[in-house]
This record gives sequence, C-alpha cells and structure tokens, in this order.
Amino acid sequence: MPGVPPARYAYLGPEGTFTEAALRSVPAAARAELQPHPSVAAALDAVRRGEADGAMVPIESSVEGSVAATLDELAAGDPLMVTREVLLPIAFALMARPGTRLSDVRRVATHPHAQAQCRRWLAVALPAAELVPALSTAAAAAALADGSAEHDAAIAAPIAAERYRLDVLAADIEDNPHAMTRFVLVSRPAEPPLPSGRDKSSLVAFIADDHPGALLEVLTEFSVRGVNLTRIESRPTGEGLGRYCFSIDCEGHVDEARVGEALMGLRRVCPDVRFLGSYPQAPDPDVGSDAAAARRDDAVYRDAAAWLGRIRSGRT
Repeated sequence: MPGVPPARYAYLGPEGTFTEAALRSVPAAARAELQPHPSVAAALDAVRRGEADGAMVPIESSVEGSVAATLDELAAGDPLMVTREVLLPIAFALMARPGTRLSDVRRVATHPHAQAQCRRWLAVALPAAELVPALSTAAAAAALADGSAEHDAAIAAPIAAERYRLDVLAADIEDNPHAMTRFVLVSRPAEPPLPSGRDKSSLVAFIADDHPGALLEVLTEFSVRGVNLTRIESRPTGEGLGRYCFSIDCEGHVDEARVGEALMGLRRVCPDVRFLGSYPQAPDPDVGSDAAAARRDDAVYRDAAAWLGRIRSGRT
C-alpha cells in the first residue's frame, strides 16, 4: 500500500546463508527489507528493540541437532513468539571465482559443520586439498568475491554463489541427501494466529529443582491428554548446577482444549512456563499414521470431557 513502509526482517547473516534462503521462502519477504546480523542473539535483539518486525533463525538440524544459541535466547530475555517455521533441505555447492576449474582447487574454505557434512565427497573429489575453517559458509564465499581470500574455493549454500557471482564447480556435494534444517520466524509477543488444523506449539518449562521424576511430571501433563511431543530437551538455566529448563515442541494449538489444559497442568508443576507461540506446521513427509492422529484429535478430547460430565450429572 502507498505510504506503508515495508516490513523489516532480521536473519542470521552474512548474506548468502541458508538462513537467508529460508527467509526468502516466506512470501512476505519478497516485499520486505532484509537485515543480516552476525549472530542469533543480534538478530533476535533487533526484534526486541523494535528495529525489525521479525527474525529468521535456525533452531534444529537433522544432522547437527538443536541450535543451542537459539534455544537459550528464546528461553531468556524479553519474551518473543514463534509465528512460522520453515523446513529447508540442506544442499552444499563448491564454488569459486569465474574461470577456476576443479583441478585448480588447492585450498577449500567453509564452516566446520559444512566440512563435516561433505567429508566423503571431499575425500573422493579433492583428496589433496587443504581445508580452511571459516566463520560461516557465506563468509568463505564472500572472501572469494572481494579478493581477500587465500583459498581457491568455498563450500556454501547455492544462494551464496548467486549473491557473490561465483561459479558453481560442483553441486549437491553433501554426504547426506536427506539433511534438513528447521528455521523459525520470531516476532514480538502477539495473539497467536487462529488454528489451522495442523499446528505446533513451542514453550519452555522451568523446573523448581533437580529431583527424581521431574521429567516424568512434565511428560505426564502431555501424555494423559494425548498431546504428541515433537521435540523435548533440557537446557541449563545458568543459575547453578541442577537448574534446568525443558525446551518443548508439541503438536496442536493453544486454543485447543487438550493443549490448553496440558499447559495449565504444566504450570501447576513448574514455577515458570514461557509460551513461545502456536503456528502452522511446515509440510513434513513424516506425519504419523491416521490412527495416531485420530487419538490426538481435539474432538475426541471434547467427547471424553462430555462423557465425564454425564457421569458427574448422573446421566449415563
């Protein structure tokens, strides 16, 4: 609309990262101002300060596991809310300055995580090449473009070759063709979007102390209500040994009875619960069986509650 400034989205930079690719997959990003930041904390703080309307950050990798920096930043500081998730297949490319041939490559720079995911390809295609660590895959590509690199090639996301006008010498060089990273779009707290019928909710539960059955108490609140957990892991709070919180993703929306009551039950056994949002699940080929989904349907939960009401009122 005329006179309305474009949305501003921060992301984990520099330009040419997988995070930028994830952000550009969101339709609203096509009309937005995109702001690269040097760290997850910097991107999220830009949202907290009002300098960005949202931030895209990585939260989970099928190869490397959860991104601790994102989990910890969402658990502490001023509250933020997840509004969207993006699942991005991770494909790496070997890139170099125009005119470079694969036989010319003697030194390859990339982030150590990317190197680990391309180890077998490198051993076969470039067995004599020296591997140089970089702060990020995009930084390795950027150094080639600006002429400051002492390496001949970089391993990075394909978007980096486009961004820095580099030639792709080899594509899809990752050892695991099924590798995927989950990203989340985070904004300042607001009312969650309406249920879509296939949603996910995220939260952080802080336990009072480390005691036998602490995890079981948390799991029970979800299990007895038929709420499926898609991820749960403990993180230290930094307040001393034995002080932990649980970072949790579950199926369902906070407006659904079963999820809402699970959160209320969790609040009764935990001194603090930070709600991080309910949002549509990204398309995922592994959605479980129809029978399992039926047991978790909110209508089934409401039917069970109505049955209990009839018993209490003397009607059977």
